[in-house]
Amino acid sequence: MGRGSLFSGCNRAQREALEATEGPVLILAGAGTGKTRTVTYRMACLLDSGVPAENILAVTFTNKAANEMRERTASLVGRKAGKEMTLCTFHSLCVRILRRDIGRLGYKTNFSIVVGSDQQGMLKQLIVQHGATKEKVSPGDVLAEVSRAKNAGMSLGEIADDLLRTIAMSYQRELRARNALDFDDLLLLAEQVLREHREARAWWRAKFRYVTVDEFQDTNGLQMELLQLLVGEPYNVCVVGDDDQSIYGWRGAQVSNILNFDRFFPNPRVVRLEENYRSTQAILSVANTLIAHNPSRHDKVLRPTIRGGEKVRLMGMPGDDEEAAWVAEEIGRLRNGGFVFGTGTPPAKPAHKWEDFAILFRTNTQIRRMEQAMREAEIPYRLVGAQSFFDRKEVRDVLAYIQLGLDPNADVALLRVLNTPPRGIASGTATLLLDYSREMGISVWSAMWEERFLGELSTRAAAAVRKFAGELTELRDAFAAEARQAPRVLRKFLEEAGYIDWLMRNCKTEQEGNQRREAIGELMTALTDALARGETLQHFVDTAALDKEPEDDLETKQGVTLITLHASKGLEFPIVFLVGLEEGILPHQRSLEEGTKDEERRLLYVGITRAQRKLYLTFCGMRKKWGEKVLCQPSSFINELDFAWIEETDYEEMMNAEASPDELQDFFGGMRAMLE
Repeated sequence: MGRGSLFSGCNRAQREALEATEGPVLILAGAGTGKTRTVTYRMACLLDSGVPAENILAVTFTNKAANEMRERTASLVGRKAGKEMTLCTFHSLCVRILRRDIGRLGYKTNFSIVVGSDQQGMLKQLIVQHGATKEKVSPGDVLAEVSRAKNAGMSLGEIADDLLRTIAMSYQRELRARNALDFDDLLLLAEQVLREHREARAWWRAKFRYVTVDEFQDTNGLQMELLQLLVGEPYNVCVVGDDDQSIYGWRGAQVSNILNFDRFFPNPRVVRLEENYRSTQAILSVANTLIAHNPSRHDKVLRPTIRGGEKVRLMGMPGDDEEAAWVAEEIGRLRNGGFVFGTGTPPAKPAHKWEDFAILFRTNTQIRRMEQAMREAEIPYRLVGAQSFFDRKEVRDVLAYIQLGLDPNADVALLRVLNTPPRGIASGTATLLLDYSREMGISVWSAMWEERFLGELSTRAAAAVRKFAGELTELRDAFAAEARQAPRVLRKFLEEAGYIDWLMRNCKTEQEGNQRREAIGELMTALTDALARGETLQHFVDTAALDKEPEDDLETKQGVTLITLHASKGLEFPIVFLVGLEEGILPHQRSLEEGTKDEERRLLYVGITRAQRKLYLTFCGMRKKWGEKVLCQPSSFINELDFAWIEETDYEEMMNAEASPDELQDFFGGMRAMLE
């Protein structure tokens, strides 16, 4: 494909990006501006200008993105040239560098990469060796500290906690002894090889004479250092990204890399892609006004190619139950072209597919009510970027305790929490208990009371089993005496059993701990609501047990998309509902405490720019947390939106509005049509 045909259909800025093949180039690609097309066409232009395919490198963050880039580029330049170019992730690039040059650091080039269960198994052995089992140190605790230190450029000897530091250093020695690397080592050692060994640096610079980095706003400090070592004069490096969509600071991404690109590579050519082909003028006007409030950003404005459009609808809701129910109802109404049952003749064909709709959340705990509303309205849905609420580990644990409070003979539930939290009943004891119950034809619960079985255990194990059996008896009796107070009884039991403290200790980050605590609180709210509706405890457990985790795949599942704001980046939907626009949710409370509100504003900007034709923003005056009603304040971001393109709707007025004569006529006409 020649350069002329590549240029056809490109706007002025895209053509400028295609022509800018020499020296450092920064392409600021706003949301919906044709970034992927521009990047792949630019690599085709490099080939067309005579650059050998083997001298071209393009780096991105996921295998999926790398494969998509490879396929699209190959369709332009042919399979052979597509294969000869290197299109890969950062970690894959580092493996290539280390397979050739890790010997310079004293490793063998046939090193192995340790991940998953192998990593966990190694650490479990080390924890036992260091006598840390009594301290309840988990492999996850150690890995979190190791990863944090490596990505921050710290020595493992700088880890603050004495025990974690000792185990972490043993872990690293064990990796070295096995000639193995973990995922973080790949980046760390590749950077070290290029920094310390001029010959290696020169070889890789000669091989990759033209380097492209996609999603550059997501790079961290170590990746930036690696890039600087990889690219020498005349600095033929092109980075593509959007500082307004930098939303991963919490996992190490540094927006300063794209904001200060000229400090890393001199006098870059800056190309701004600002023509948006995705969203209406109304949606983009709201997005532009919001993001302009961020003080540190590259100056750019998304310009619509789709003029006008429906105003963004801002809805204030009394509470989160009304919010979920209204969203489900509105989706049903829009799918049927605005038809409401009893107000006319239903359309012969739906106006929209379920897949045209997306509901965007800031936190996972918001999902439970929306899932429930979708099920009640019989609307198919798919979850992306979030686990189904009722499939979260801590939720399943608590549901198991509820089941045991109703009937301790529930073997599956009992075995799930037998040593959760750890209470001195080891896996060997659990196996003996299960075998004995099967041999005797009784439940595991009954076996726990058999003196014959208890006599086979050590004194300590038998005491632990007796103690747990007594605790479950107290829970069962309390449930029987105060069924309507089950949430209060359950909360007291979990605290006294040490479950909450244990759960928090085993979280790798404070963020994970907050999410798990909020999930338990949300379950308590769901339980409180169910009892208030007159449901039994058993019905509540049964309903939750029927919930299955949907596949996290947009291509294989059908239905309305329920998705976190972070996971929505890069996607687009005709109709978007962005819910929970409240202070403490968006912006998140943590950002207010840590001074990272700018990133929360970028997150909202990402959410707004997912919408193609219609956008709804909702906030609530009250939410339920741990079964209690909590007052909410509208997000401070709302005041930063362009109200010339917003239609405010009051929920109470909308629900209480009297029907117009035309609506009444349509209603009776619809009734006559149904009777006929």
